[in-house]
Amino acid sequence: MGIVGFVPLTPPGIITEPLVNIAFAMVAAADHPLAARNDVISHSDLAEHVQLVLTDRSELSKGRDFGVFSPKTWKLADLFAKRAFLLNGLGWGGMPLHTVQSDLDSGRLVRLHIEEEPVGGVSMLMSAVYRVDAPPGPAGRWLIERIMACSKHRQHV
Repeated sequence: MGIVGFVPLTPPGIITEPLVNIAFAMVAAADHPLAARNDVISHSDLAEHVQLVLTDRSELSKGRDFGVFSPKTWKLADLFAKRAFLLNGLGWGGMPLHTVQSDLDSGRLVRLHIEEEPVGGVSMLMSAVYRVDAPPGPAGRWLIERIMACSKHRQHV
């Protein structure tokens, strides 16, 4: 069993169960040029700056980009590295809101308002995945149900 974000196509023999929507925010360091913008930022303006993108190492999305607006990208292996690059003004990018909320509250990061951003912001559905021939046992089923129950108390994590 695993927990994954967006999966473009579910492979045969794999079951997915929706768990929770994770709220995302497009952010940049307070001293980044995009942070000075108080208006909605167009995709063409975003394309002028380095976008920090999380690398997806799976074969399911190999050669495909999701949520990439700039031809200037730096790919990072994990969210900790991406957050560090963001805080140091090396680019802009999307992050799970709960991972950067304290940075937004302190003013270290600034939320960017992007053209065509959905009302209520961007979110990613997280799902449990497992093979049809190897469904979760009691502990796995408990975890799935617990995450679902917790997510009902909040609209977004």
